[in-house]
Amino acid sequence: MPPHAFADNDEAIAHMKRVAVAGSGFTNFLGVVPVTCWQGEAELTLDVRPDMTQHHGFAHGAIVGLMADNACAWAASSVAGDVVTGSYSINFLSPATGSRLRARGNVVKAGKRQVIVRADVWSESDGAPPVLAAVAQATIIPLG
Repeated sequence: MPPHAFADNDEAIAHMKRVAVAGSGFTNFLGVVPVTCWQGEAELTLDVRPDMTQHHGFAHGAIVGLMADNACAWAASSVAGDVVTGSYSINFLSPATGSRLRARGNVVKAGKRQVIVRADVWSESDGAPPVLAAVAQATIIPLG
């Protein structure tokens, strides 16, 4: 579905819940929640469960990476339609010790063959300031 097919963020989020969450076994299993997917920006959250942590009790790097990847791909999809990730790099900055992860992706440049996107992943807990856990950059490939 072309990105301009949606009238607003609410329509885009409904589509993302149907396609990107319900249609992806891993994303659905984890319980990723899309918050924004509009005009080159995406935001998503995830409540961290004990089975998502590594041996020190932090959110596992694979989970943090999934959040960065999804934030980048979902931001790109908001301007380019159906997409897949071509590559991404991630830098882990702090342990994700919070009870929730929040990822925000922003399109840097959208072209016909690739979309470059940056994402930040924050570790959050109620009553505490968020901690920047990771930053990522991705090359996203439009399929349409």
